[in-house]
Amino acid sequence: MKALKLALCAAAASFAMAGAAHAEDPSVTFNIGATSDYVYRGVSQTDEGPAIQGGVDVSSGIFYGGLWASNVDFLDSTDAEIDAYVGVKPTAGSVSFDFGAIYYGYVNAPSAVDYAFWEFKAAASVPAGPFTLGAVAYYSPEFFGGVGDSLYYEANAAVSPADKWTITAAVGKQTINDFSFLDYTTYNIGVGYAFTDKISGDLRFHDSDLGCGAICDSRVTVSLKATLP
Repeated sequence: MKALKLALCAAAASFAMAGAAHAEDPSVTFNIGATSDYVYRGVSQTDEGPAIQGGVDVSSGIFYGGLWASNVDFLDSTDAEIDAYVGVKPTAGSVSFDFGAIYYGYVNAPSAVDYAFWEFKAAASVPAGPFTLGAVAYYSPEFFGGVGDSLYYEANAAVSPADKWTITAAVGKQTINDFSFLDYTTYNIGVGYAFTDKISGDLRFHDSDLGCGAICDSRVTVSLKATLP
C-alpha cells in the first residue's frame, strides 16, 4: 500500500507540472488490455500466465505523466504491479527525445523483500527512410529486489510495411553492478495490427540468455489493447 501511495503522489505531481508548464488543457487518455503473458525484458512477470493491464496518461505540451497497472505472479503474496511515471519529450530537428522517471510499486509484496524501485530513462529516435530507429537506457540506483544499481540499454527499430501493420524489434542488455553474473541479453520481435484507431493487437516473440528457468525461456505472446477517448 505504501508503494501505491507513492505512485499516486508521483503521478499527481506530474499532472500539476504539465498543467503549469503549458497553457492548453491537458490531454487525458485511458487504456486497457490483455496479454497471454506479461514479459518484462525477456522474463515472465506472471509465471507464464495471462495478465489484465490498464492505465491513464496525461500530457500537456512536451510534458507527460501517468499510471499503469498489471497483475503479476511471483509465486508469493504479491498481487499487482503499479507504475507511476513522469517525463518530457522534446525534439531537435528530426530527432525525438524522451527523458523520464518511473516508479515500480508492488501490491501486497512480502515485507522481507524489496521489490519496489525507481528507474530513470533517456531515449532518442529518428526516422531513417521507412524505418524509425531508436535507442534507450534505463538506470536504477537500487534495482528490483534491492540488488543495487543497474543499467538496461536497448536498440530498437520499427517499420510499417502496409496500412495498419507495424513490425517492431529490439535487443537489449540488462546489467547489475554488484551481481554481474546476472547480466543478460534479451530481444524481441513482433508485428502489430490496428483494428481501429482505438483497438490494436500484437503478436511477439521474446527470448533471453538469462538462466532462471521457464520464465526466462523463449515464448510467443498475444496482446490486445484499447484506448479511449
